[in-house]
Amino acid sequence: MAQNGVVNGSSNTHSPSQRYLSTRGEDTGCSFEEVVLRGLATDGGLYIPERIPEASSWESWKDLSFSELAYEILSLYISPSEIPSADLKDIIDRSYSTFRHKDVTPLVHLEGKHYLLELFHGPTFAFKDVALQFVGNLFEYFLVRKNEGKTGRDRHHLTVVGATSGDTGSAAIYGLRGKKDVSVFIMFPKGRVSPIQELQMTTVLDKNVHNLSIEGYFDDCQDILKSMLADPEANKPLNVGAVNSINWARILAQITYYFHSYFSLVKQSESFKIGDKVRFVVPTGNFGDILAGYFALRMGLPVDKLVIATNENDILDRFWRTGKYEKQPVPEDGQQPAVVGVKETLSPAMDILVSSNFERLLWFLAYEFASSAGMDDQWNKKQAGQEVSKWLGELKTTGAFGPVYQDVLNSAKRDFDSERVDDEQTVETIRATYRKLGYILDPHTAVGAAATQRSMAADATPDLHHISLSTAHPAKFSGAVERALSAEDAFNFEKDVLPSEFVGLDQKEKRVTEVENNVDKVRELVKTQVEQELAET
Repeated sequence: MAQNGVVNGSSNTHSPSQRYLSTRGEDTGCSFEEVVLRGLATDGGLYIPERIPEASSWESWKDLSFSELAYEILSLYISPSEIPSADLKDIIDRSYSTFRHKDVTPLVHLEGKHYLLELFHGPTFAFKDVALQFVGNLFEYFLVRKNEGKTGRDRHHLTVVGATSGDTGSAAIYGLRGKKDVSVFIMFPKGRVSPIQELQMTTVLDKNVHNLSIEGYFDDCQDILKSMLADPEANKPLNVGAVNSINWARILAQITYYFHSYFSLVKQSESFKIGDKVRFVVPTGNFGDILAGYFALRMGLPVDKLVIATNENDILDRFWRTGKYEKQPVPEDGQQPAVVGVKETLSPAMDILVSSNFERLLWFLAYEFASSAGMDDQWNKKQAGQEVSKWLGELKTTGAFGPVYQDVLNSAKRDFDSERVDDEQTVETIRATYRKLGYILDPHTAVGAAATQRSMAADATPDLHHISLSTAHPAKFSGAVERALSAEDAFNFEKDVLPSEFVGLDQKEKRVTEVENNVDKVRELVKTQVEQELAET
């Protein structure tokens, strides 16, 4: 048993028998390839490993490069019978050769015990590249293998559909553009992603790339995606897969930078040694980024706490405070809330009402609670799946579930803290950091930095190091950065912030289709476009 009651597996160089199950309990014994290509489980749940491998020799990894470290970690989750060692190394090396920094995800010192993990050195200047460069190469690897010796309509074709609040879309497009036997469709909420984010998507003109502008919010796009993935009959002619963080491979790839940043901290701080605990602070929307940290913790990385940093769309922060997961809090007078739906903020990638990946953590919390009854492991897993199905069913029908059992909430609080940061605090953090350190934060990173400052002020352990995750380059969110820094005498956006890759994007040819906020309309458009692509091959 692991420290929190969930069975952990032994650490091998490779995982010879790792299989996957669904959080809803009806889909079990799945291979890694099935999990990657399906995205969403057949019962509507999300895939998780049947066991979390224990990295018993993780200390020996401290001098590995990012790619070498990724290989060691991913080997614990991927059987060599599915991807042989040499092939896995090649996929990883190709995925991270596209990054602009030699360390892939470098750690920078801000001040005191506060360090910043820069995750924006990939092709699209956002943390999603770390996973989606890898996922794109995974898709290609599996398709090449499936299609060996096949021609024409006999070839296996994958239709990848994604929903984005900004960064997933461009990262997925750059990971899949031009790849054979793949069509990629990215839905984004019209007018609710930053101008640079939209341009990064719509100026990619490869024939297999399609951008769909949907009236509404990210949650609407995500609902359409889940509806498409959950309809196997409708999917048959399309073979729909997912690049959103509902795809397990996204979470898996992100585990690496938690270990990598830990080792970087050991090398940079004389007061931090192997075995010391560190606290990670993660700006969080869909819960995927911080969930990767949970897996790192469960594998054995000495993590003190994972701090969830939300903006004013604070469903996660409210859960940690109350044990109730509800789309909209009901005022004490019992009246309808003044604001219904997602609130637009300066950190739009976190403007999400329901965090999909939270379902994965809920399964582990429910599993731990079931294990306390002392029954066998299969019973515990079944009970966890049933509990998650009940909770998510209530959320779908009533907009809320909970409060959960106090033991479940206590387990959540053992590994996680939470903070809520509003727009005013976001702007002030960008401004104060620039004035004091000359460092420019993007608004999502500023949410994490503000939460870090609170965590450090409140913690009774003065020697505790904090690593906050910087999820995007500030140039992607010029509105928030200009709002915070335009009055600063020394500040010049074009000179201080704008990368050369972004210059002239607004002058390039664009391709985007506006589609009604309706799953049937989207599915029909996707079918038509895929048929056209197949006819041209």
